[in-house]
Formats: sequence, structure tokens, C-alpha cells
Amino acid sequence: MTPALRGTLLVVIAVGVFAVMDTIAKYLARSYPVSGVVWARYAANLLVLLVFLWARGQLGLVRTARPGLQFMRGLLLAVASLLYFTSLTVLPLAEAAAIGFVMPLFLALLAVPMLGERMDGARLAAVLAGLAGALVIVRPGATVFTPYALLPIGIALCNALYQILTRKVAGLEHPLTSLVWGAIVGAVLLSFALPFAWVTPTDPSHWALLGVIGALASVGHFTLIRAYDYANATALAPFFYTQLVWVMLLGWLVFGDFPDGWLTLPLFSVSHSRGHHAARFS
Repeated sequence: MTPALRGTLLVVIAVGVFAVMDTIAKYLARSYPVSGVVWARYAANLLVLLVFLWARGQLGLVRTARPGLQFMRGLLLAVASLLYFTSLTVLPLAEAAAIGFVMPLFLALLAVPMLGERMDGARLAAVLAGLAGALVIVRPGATVFTPYALLPIGIALCNALYQILTRKVAGLEHPLTSLVWGAIVGAVLLSFALPFAWVTPTDPSHWALLGVIGALASVGHFTLIRAYDYANATALAPFFYTQLVWVMLLGWLVFGDFPDGWLTLPLFSVSHSRGHHAARFS
């Protein structure tokens, strides 16, 4: 398997893991404040990582030679998480996703000046085709033409910059160092909102799901970090659109939400009816 193919497969797996994590978060957000669920995601993520490192005798990996860069990665990820959940309180998930899918385009364009990567016509065409396909699938309506549309754009920009910085530290620091720093920054920053957002679960299964979210966050981000060890950002950017397939499938299986008419490049066709889209947080 070539390094480029390995990196591509890792990105597809990572976005699939994130889709599962978001599905669980949607389920929990029906019973608990969203900001509390987001904090639990980071706190459980941090706990899982620290236990894992302790068990392997690798707690020294918490130390980083690039604290400023790692802090900015964690900050961007935490801000993206907050903006993401905030956007879902005012926009349907389909519309938020449609705007947010400019992230691969931001990533591909920013990688040129920030990482010195080359953007050829084929890669740009792949990113634009993926964006067009995402817009066709979710078919955003008039609700996107509001000031709230800036929230998903902010998410996309934060995520793109996070991916750029992740690529910068790839190969320079251990993947687990980058992983644990993202969890530390997110857990600490979101703790300030905890007194206003936490509701203690009474269902034992909800405690388990909060732990699963943390584990999935660890697996997903570790997989994503490893992907950048094998391929550059511009090459991987188009494959982030595969998350839409995961989200649509999980929304249908778990919540019964599915587009009535949709197109996935190039396997599916578009119908003329419009009904429920992907799942949304409430």
C-alpha cells in the first residue's frame, strides 16, 4: 500500500469515527445541555488518553517541545466544537453541513502559503467537485442566507487551520503528544462553562456513552494525525467529504432522518421531493 493510499484510508476512517461520535452526542443532547456534552467529550477524551499513556509508561509524552503550536491546535479545535454546537441551535444540520463543507477548500488553499504545498488543477477540481456534490445532496435552503451562516464558516476555517497545524507537527512530535494536547486545551477551556452547563446523568447508559464519546474522539484524532504522516493536506482534503456519507447513513439508521432526494458522486440520483435531511441537534 502506497503512503498516499494509506493516508487516504486513514482520513476516511477518521471522519467515520467522528460521525459516530456526533451521532451519540446528538442522542445525549436531547437530555443534557449541549455545552455540557461537549465538555464531557473533551474530559473523557483526556481521561482515556492519560490512562492509556500511564498504562504504557509513556506519560512523558505529555511534554511538548512546541507548546505554542500545540496550544493553538487545541484552541482552534475547542472553538470549532463550540461554534459547531451553537450553529445547530439556529440552523438545520443539513444547512450547517452544506456551509461547513467549505473546510476542505479552505484546507487545500491555506496549505499552499502555510505549508508550501503545491495546488494542481486536479486537486482543486476534486475539492470543488466534492463541495458541489455536498451542496447537491443537502440542497441548502433560504435559511443559509442569514447572519447565522457565518457560524459554520467559522467552524470550517477553524477546522482547516487545525488541520494545517496538525500537518505542521506531524513527524516532528509523537502523535500521542499532539492528541493529548488537543484534549488538555479543550477540557480546560470548556471547564469555565461547566458550572452553567452540567447536568449529572441519572441513567448509567448515559455515563457509558459519555465515556464512549471520549474514546471515539481519541481514536478519530489519532487516526487523523497519523494520516498526515503519510500524505499532505492538499491531497487529503477532498476525502473529508466522505463524512457526508457516514452522517447520512447514521442519521437514517439511528434517527430515521434521510434526504428524500439526493445525489452522491457518482453513485446516486437526485429526486425532486424535499423532506427531512440529516440529523440535527436539539
